[in-house]
Amino acid sequence: QVQLVESGGGLVQPGGSLRLSCAASGSIFSINGMRWYRQVPGKQREMVAGISNTGSTNYADSVKGRFTISRDNAKNTVYLQMNSLKPEDTAAYFCNVFGVVRRTGTFSSFNYWGQGTQVTVSS
Repeated sequence: QVQLVESGGGLVQPGGSLRLSCAASGSIFSINGMRWYRQVPGKQREMVAGISNTGSTNYADSVKGRFTISRDNAKNTVYLQMNSLKPEDTAAYFCNVFGVVRRTGTFSSFNYWGQGTQVTVSS
């Protein structure tokens, strides 16, 4: 079992900043990738940013230069620093973590989603 706990969402004015966190715990052997997605009601979930186990990152064009994804491997935690926020960034943000778990000597892959945290950008 793997548990993901997200935090850091809230209400912020346009131009402001927020930092999201997603901590993974459980029988984790290794984490291969960590991603942030967002979803607006009535629309498809879209990937915002991702970071691999080697630290390489990728971003949606809409957030490049404003958002930064990072990870703390010792804490199995991924962060999303969001600067220069715009009203169109308003959405529920979800972390997605995938890798390998080890249970009683058996290895298997996992792919879990966080519970989501709401980000609202409004004056």
